[in-house]
Amino acid sequence: MAASPTVRRQARAVRLGPRSLTALALVSAVGVAGFGWPFLAPPGSQIGAHAQDAPWLFAGLLVLLVAVVAAAISESGLGPKAVAMLGVLAATGAALRPIGAGTAGIEPMFFLMVLSGRVLGPGFGFVLGSVTMFASALLTGGVGPWLPFQMLAMGWFAMGAGLLPGPDRLRGRAELAMLAGYGFLAAFAYGTVMNMAGWPFMSALASNVAFDPHAPVAANLARFIAYCVATSLGWDLGRAVVTVVLTLVVGPAVLRALRRATRRAAFEAPVTFEATRQ
Repeated sequence: MAASPTVRRQARAVRLGPRSLTALALVSAVGVAGFGWPFLAPPGSQIGAHAQDAPWLFAGLLVLLVAVVAAAISESGLGPKAVAMLGVLAATGAALRPIGAGTAGIEPMFFLMVLSGRVLGPGFGFVLGSVTMFASALLTGGVGPWLPFQMLAMGWFAMGAGLLPGPDRLRGRAELAMLAGYGFLAAFAYGTVMNMAGWPFMSALASNVAFDPHAPVAANLARFIAYCVATSLGWDLGRAVVTVVLTLVVGPAVLRALRRATRRAAFEAPVTFEATRQ
């Protein structure tokens, strides 16, 4: 009798079931509306007249985000080790955020979100990104109507890393290159969507790059691009470069540590042996 090892596919720390997927889809749909309403509302509509109210109206996203976190944790059956890992990673990310305080885009927490989402999957990544941003806001005093937007954007950021191809077989330099490329693009995407959250609240009389509720979509899109270039391009580039550098330099060690921790936390299915007849 001989035994041949069969290694099962890597399990995810959080499995998104029907309830979690429904809540996540709802939050994402409301988030898209919250970020992109200047381009979705027709010119001259009454929505533009309530631009100053939007931060408070969409602050209701925070309640939905908490519901997603609760649903994901309860439905996936996370044990104490998994919850502890979520707490440790969220605390680490929150502690990393004030290091650069956003100066010139020096924000090292982003690379940790990329690597954690990659190893632990999209469900865990979304929960981790949201909780980390919430914890860092409490730590730095950054609580305000912008917080739900930051939580959702960071949840998308980390979840996207968990959706990248080859989680079970791609390793080494190819994986690092993919993660670095994703981190570079996603860092710009994060800055862009956060610009969308704040850009409509500039007075159109104060700047020619501000949102104009009476202008057509194409004109507002040109204004928005000019706004991004003028206000955040340098920070977004710095964030992207820092994410790439940290991913390439310390990424291998962090990936190994995260994968070792997931095995010890029993996220991955154990190796089983199937008897084969001679």
